[in-house]
Amino acid sequence: MSQPENLDDNYKRAYDNRIGFGERPALLLIDFVQAYFERDCPLYAGVEDALASALRLQAVARETGVPVIYTNVVYRPGGIDGGRFFQKVKVLENFVEGSPMGAWPEGLEVGDDELVISKQYPSAFFGTSLGSTLTAMGIDTLIHTGLSTSGCVRATCVDSCSHGFIPIIVRDAVGDRHPDPHNANLFDMDAKYGDVVSEAEVIAYMKNRQGQN
Repeated sequence: MSQPENLDDNYKRAYDNRIGFGERPALLLIDFVQAYFERDCPLYAGVEDALASALRLQAVARETGVPVIYTNVVYRPGGIDGGRFFQKVKVLENFVEGSPMGAWPEGLEVGDDELVISKQYPSAFFGTSLGSTLTAMGIDTLIHTGLSTSGCVRATCVDSCSHGFIPIIVRDAVGDRHPDPHNANLFDMDAKYGDVVSEAEVIAYMKNRQGQN
């Protein structure tokens, strides 16, 4: 029986392309909330390194005039606005309004002039004003950081592509509860929807275009 073809070689025949950075970026921090950092919470994911990377990117974005946008998940009592997602994923009860698990973790501070998008579903675009806001700002490139890689980051990446924005996914600044779904979804997003890049590449990009907003 012949051996299966190497995965990278197989995908390169169909998906070997890069989009590259656009002209006007925004930085998106997806669902960096306490639930993923609280060891007693079932959503704990051990993603402190991803937050540290996102905070470094946040600092450079602020220095270089790149807009910074945050998302969180917030439900009305009982999850009445959560639909099938809330019905399926029971741990979303941690994000009912007022829960300490939905608070920003230590070290993450939102500026008074920065936008928070509260959502009920995985994608930051679904049922929110994010797409209209980015269009009005003239943004063409959305830099993705956040949690989790296989969930809300991936869903936002796909919708970013579908809405006509360039999805840039920062490998160092996204995280998941297990390396297998994390790596598989990075691979798939990089192949089909956007470009997976390093923190250093994004910092260089933001600094090189400083003052162009």
